[in-house]
Amino acid sequence: MCDKDAAGNVLRGDVLDEVPHNNYVHADHRLVAMVGVENLVVVETRDAVLVAHRDSVQGVKQIVEKIRLAGRQEHKNHREVCRPWGVYDAIDSRHRYQVKRISVLPGATLSVQMQHHRAEHWVVVSGTALVTNGEKRYLVSENQSTYIPIGQIHSLENPGQIPLELIEVRSGCYFGEERYRSF
Repeated sequence: MCDKDAAGNVLRGDVLDEVPHNNYVHADHRLVAMVGVENLVVVETRDAVLVAHRDSVQGVKQIVEKIRLAGRQEHKNHREVCRPWGVYDAIDSRHRYQVKRISVLPGATLSVQMQHHRAEHWVVVSGTALVTNGEKRYLVSENQSTYIPIGQIHSLENPGQIPLELIEVRSGCYFGEERYRSF
């Protein structure tokens, strides 16, 4: 199941090591470098980095509870989220804006919806989007964009043969994923 190297390490992803022993390292999105460490579990994701001694990994439950009690969101809201239509990565978020990278599978459609507290600006990076924006339906291609105002009924689909990649910039006062109204 896990391929150990000669020093007893299991290294997944972008990992550089210098004399480590008996470690498990999983790097999803960035380089993890290790020097002279032993018996560690290191898991790097978009949400957080966990570093634990192999004998103490049961303590993860207590860390998750501390995150919850502190009112943090890492235990329930993840930066990268898979949906039936594809995946999104919440790149950045501040008080009045949120930026996401969205990938829509070929032939997939996002639900028809409307938000009361945010506007959306979509910039197509690759592929082609078929946009429903109020009463209008139109194509948006690579290096083109469209704007969805607050309160506008809208939808997005990928009519193409390759994944549709776009950047979504949300502006407003609420960015939750639950729909106010779905049609």
